[in-house]
Amino acid sequence: MRQHKIPRLNGTQATLLGFLAVILLGSGLLALPVSAADGHAVPYMDALFTATTSVCVTGLVTVPTFSTWSGFGQAVILLLIQIGGLGVITILSGVLITLHRRIGLGARMLIQDAFNLNTLSGMVRFVKNVILGTFAVEGAGALLYMLVFVPQYGARGVWMAVFNAVSAFCNAGMDVIGPSSLYAYVSHPLVNAVTCLLIVLGGLGYIVWWDVLRAVRGIKKQGLRSLKTLTLHSKIALSATALLIVLGAAGVWIFEHDNPLTLGALPLGQQLQAALFQSVTTRTAGFATVPQENLRNPTALLSLLLMFIGGSPVGTAGGVKTVTVVVLATSALAAIRNKRDTVLFHRTVPRQAVAKAVAVTGMSFAICFLSTLLLSAAADANALDILYEAVSATATVGLTRGLTPTLSAWGKLIIIVTMYLGRVGPISLAIVFGTRRQSENLIKEPTEEISVG
Repeated sequence: MRQHKIPRLNGTQATLLGFLAVILLGSGLLALPVSAADGHAVPYMDALFTATTSVCVTGLVTVPTFSTWSGFGQAVILLLIQIGGLGVITILSGVLITLHRRIGLGARMLIQDAFNLNTLSGMVRFVKNVILGTFAVEGAGALLYMLVFVPQYGARGVWMAVFNAVSAFCNAGMDVIGPSSLYAYVSHPLVNAVTCLLIVLGGLGYIVWWDVLRAVRGIKKQGLRSLKTLTLHSKIALSATALLIVLGAAGVWIFEHDNPLTLGALPLGQQLQAALFQSVTTRTAGFATVPQENLRNPTALLSLLLMFIGGSPVGTAGGVKTVTVVVLATSALAAIRNKRDTVLFHRTVPRQAVAKAVAVTGMSFAICFLSTLLLSAAADANALDILYEAVSATATVGLTRGLTPTLSAWGKLIIIVTMYLGRVGPISLAIVFGTRRQSENLIKEPTEEISVG
């Protein structure tokens, strides 16, 4: 009798199915009566929406997190956020390491695909560092939050601090403080500083972490010259992140400093703090200290751009990523100058990286456009609010102009699919649904010139 060989999943397929499995499991748990604060089961559509926004670390919610869910429900949400932030492959590998199980070649290849690494060596140590580093940063953030929340809320402040720290680091943007995100802390320097720092650290990516630490350790021997040894990836991610934060904050302050509904009623120092927070949180974090629906149109458009760009690769942030945008822009500039190669920091960017940047940006734009189009048909709202919602879901940001709670069942389903596609990555979808046989790559069709532009 002929035996059928079970096909082995590659890293992309495992990630797609892994996230989907966790979402379905999480939605099942959240649909139980024990997960609801009042003991009555939440409608499954809202449970599915909450599970998706948690695993995809987006932060858009159809029901208030702090009042809808019981302690058990909030714990499930926090676990889903942590899994979504670290990634399913990382969590499973961490469990195997904890149980002292051997990490085989197949598992190492999955880790390599999940983190876009160039080598299979040192995988176990890399996963350990990622998990320990994540818990260390989240723990430090929780302790700092407790300095504010425990005096204000008592023992419950401990849970609020832990939830906020994990949510901020994973760029989820969900909280259990109240119905208005962090509006009450718009002028609180510690809450603003800790939240921004957690968001940025999570969004920079683990590869940048280890590279910076390596360069810092080398300062003792080489002095500041050690910083020049940073990889091209780290240089692009760090410089792009700093530039976007500064320019974003400047833009928000310029457009909103005299808007009484956002920054206008605050002193100058607090205005700058709120503008900085808005610039950082649009990098896929989802927390808000000012109502997004009160932002002026220029600020909303600037926020849309920052959301679409997002954080950096191999981190907890979404969006098309900083490195992607920098590579794409530099490649376009090189083409304008009629140069063959894309050069950054005196290094030539591989053509494969340029092609991937084009693919990621193009597919993200396609997902965002389709989501906006479908949402326009399903929701009765103005175009800017719909676009804000679609970009926020595609880039897994979580900021909304008040549209999410008003969505119909169809509208919720559109955002659920958009969040999932935005999280698993456009390039992953391109590989899974556009699988090509290796033999096809050996066939080269004739070349013919075309007109472009």
